[in-house]
Amino acid sequence: MEKSKVYFTNMRVRNGDSLQKKLARLMKAAGIGNIDFENKYVAIKMHFGEPGNLAYLRPNYAKTVADMVKELGGKPFLTDCNTLYVGGRKNALDHIDSAYENGFSPFSTGCHVLIGDGLKGTDDVLVPVEGGTYVKEAKIGRAIMDADVFITLTHFKGHEQAGFGGCLKNIGMGCGSRAGKMEMHSAGKPFVKEKYCIGCGACTRICAHEAAIVTEKRAHIDQNKCVGCGRCIGVCPKDAVKAANDEAFDVLNCKIAEYSKAVVDGRPQFHISLVVDVSPFCDCHGENDVAIVPDVGMFASFDPVAIDVACADAVNAQQPAKGSLLDECCREHDHHDHFTTIGPNTNWKTAIEHGVKIGLGNDQYELIEVR
Repeated sequence: MEKSKVYFTNMRVRNGDSLQKKLARLMKAAGIGNIDFENKYVAIKMHFGEPGNLAYLRPNYAKTVADMVKELGGKPFLTDCNTLYVGGRKNALDHIDSAYENGFSPFSTGCHVLIGDGLKGTDDVLVPVEGGTYVKEAKIGRAIMDADVFITLTHFKGHEQAGFGGCLKNIGMGCGSRAGKMEMHSAGKPFVKEKYCIGCGACTRICAHEAAIVTEKRAHIDQNKCVGCGRCIGVCPKDAVKAANDEAFDVLNCKIAEYSKAVVDGRPQFHISLVVDVSPFCDCHGENDVAIVPDVGMFASFDPVAIDVACADAVNAQQPAKGSLLDECCREHDHHDHFTTIGPNTNWKTAIEHGVKIGLGNDQYELIEVR
C-alpha cells in the first residue's frame, strides 16, 4: 500500500508571520482546496474544552479553518456532541454556554456552534459500519451526518483510557451521541444510583421499552428490557442514571475506530491535528496538568489513521518536559512510549491496528514539512 501523505509545520514564526498564517499554508499545501466546498455544509469537529480546562485549542485556530472553508465557498459550523458524563457539556444549552465561555462564539470564529446530537444528546442517526466487528450501526449525531464535508480540528494529547486523544478519538467518540458513547464505553447497560434518585419518573416517560420503572419512590432499570439507548441518562435531573463504563480499553479503541469509519465513509474528509499543550489527560477534565512534552507543531492529512500515527511518533521523539507527569513516571517505569509510560494499562496502537484492518486508513505515512 502506498504511504499516506501527512503534512507538518512547526510552531516557529518570524516577524510578519503568525501561527494562523502557517496553519492556512499547511492546509493549502495538504490539498484542502481539492475538496469541492461550493455551497456545501461543512462540519468542523473539535473539542470546546470542559470549563476549568485551559489546554483546549484556542478559538483562533478554529477561525482560521472556518475562514478557509468560507474562502473555498463552503458553509462551516463548529460541532461536537454532548458528553456521557456529568459536566459542563451534558446538554446542548450547557454545551454552547461552555463553548462561548471558552471563546468559541460566532464573533470570534466566524461561524456558528451546533451541537451534533441535539438538546439532550438523543438526536442521532444509525450509520452502518462496513466491516465492523464490534459495531454494526453507529449512533452518530444527526447534524454531523447532515454535513456534506467533514473536517476535524484536533488537540492531540494524552488520554487515560484510549492512550491518547487524537483524530480518531475526536471523530469516533466525539461524534457519537449519548447512546453511541455508552455503546463504546460500556459492555453493560445503564443503572440507577438510588441515593441520588428522587423518583420523579423522567426516565420512565422517556423510555420506549418500559425498562425504567419507579417503585417505592426510587427508579431502577430492567436490564432484560433495556436496549442501551442512554436517553434516561440525558433526562435525569439528578444525574442518578449512570453508564456502566466497563468496556475493556482495547475494545473501546476498536469501537472508536469503527465509529470513526461510520462518520467519514462516503463523503469528503480532511484532518488537522495540533500537537501543542500536550496534557497527559483529556480536555474533558475540568482541569489540566502541565504539558508532558514541548509543543511540536501542526499536522494535516486526508488520512485519519496516518495523522494519528505521525502525531504519536512526533510526541515520542520528544524529551519529557521537566517536572511533568511524564517526567515523574519515567523515573519509575519508562516503557519507551510516552503514552504507555503515563497509562500502562492503555494501548493506543489497538485503535490504529483496527483502523487499518477495517479500511479506515493507513498506518504508513510520508511526512512532508511546510514552512
